[in-house]
Amino acid sequence: MNQNESSLRDDIVRVGKLMHQFEFVDGSAGNISARLEGDRILATPSGLAKGFLTPEHLIIVDLNGKVLPPTAPGLKPTSELLMHLEAYKQRADVMGVVHAHPITAVALTIVGVPLTDCIIPESVVILGPIPTTPYANPASAENQAAISDLIKYHDGIMLAYHGSLTVGASVWEAYMKLETLEHTAKIIAQARMLGKVSPLPSHQVEKLIDARNKLGLNLPKDDELFCKYCNTTHARGKYMGEDELVQTIAEIVARDLTGLKDL
Repeated sequence: MNQNESSLRDDIVRVGKLMHQFEFVDGSAGNISARLEGDRILATPSGLAKGFLTPEHLIIVDLNGKVLPPTAPGLKPTSELLMHLEAYKQRADVMGVVHAHPITAVALTIVGVPLTDCIIPESVVILGPIPTTPYANPASAENQAAISDLIKYHDGIMLAYHGSLTVGASVWEAYMKLETLEHTAKIIAQARMLGKVSPLPSHQVEKLIDARNKLGLNLPKDDELFCKYCNTTHARGKYMGEDELVQTIAEIVARDLTGLKDL
């Protein structure tokens, strides 16, 4: 075992303990992985509590989920590892993935409160808009399909009624983004209990986007997504939802038809 693999095993074990300590998971829920050399993935196995892992408990798989040596007998991949593999396949920059069940963030998905609005400055910079997938059956391939179209453009995703997926340039970064996600959710949940929540004005969001870009945290489609969710502008103009787009087209057509009648 090389030093990099040994260090990553220790990192994953430590992240598992923190996830258990801060109630990001319960029982054997959640999973953690990190990319090794040669398109190999080091991951937590199915059925073991994340707060009580040892380095020897971890398994190694290839990008298709095939178990590789050295893996202790009796250990097998979780079906939710498919989400991790999807992230690694789509994004060469992803070196660590964390799937958790953060209480407040999941609760917000149940009552239909989105995390895409630009409300908490740190979250805007670190995570950008956090989408929520339609419900997918936990512990199934449905989760891979649910995140497939989103993971290229987001470092944090909520799985409705289920949990979160965060990715990063290391397993520690993926874990820290989980902390940011849940901290954001807690503030939004408490703010909604106190009164109306007002998102940040677009000109302030644009300053945060500049900071995000300078830190190298920007992702493809950032301009479009911030325009859509936070009312900022980008080179192609203002984002329009489907209803607004249909109304605008109808108005243009009606105006053109009126002009033809006047000819």
